[in-house]
Amino acid sequence: MIRTGSAVWHGTIKDGNGTITTPSGVLSATPYSFKLRFEDESGRNGTNPEELIGAAHAGCFSMALSGQLTRAGFTPESLATTAAVTLEQKDGGFAITKVHLTLDAKVPGISAEQFQELANAAKVGCPVSKVLNAEITLTATLG
Repeated sequence: MIRTGSAVWHGTIKDGNGTITTPSGVLSATPYSFKLRFEDESGRNGTNPEELIGAAHAGCFSMALSGQLTRAGFTPESLATTAAVTLEQKDGGFAITKVHLTLDAKVPGISAEQFQELANAAKVGCPVSKVLNAEITLTATLG
């Protein structure tokens, strides 16, 4: 299985801009820029790679945990995950140094101990976690 995404960039790093597109059409020439990435400009003006990695990681982790729970005999009612991606200056450039996953889950019938065990297994085992060279932490709340 191979999935693709594409980007086009025009101009200098600070004054230029680009677009990101996915074959699914979810992103279709979606703008991105230096300001959206490095100057905390946010909103409806576009996206940035770190935001996309956060969404991908949250989605991957949630699916991985659903698989862990299903195999253990539990049906999750809801798994709501947010991934906070930290981009820092490092070694003369920038690097994603940390991702913190915050999970609010409703899983009927599971013990808190088993829930934490399966959540941590999903954190380590999800494909996006495996590809990131960053410290990955998790706060998992069972409600």
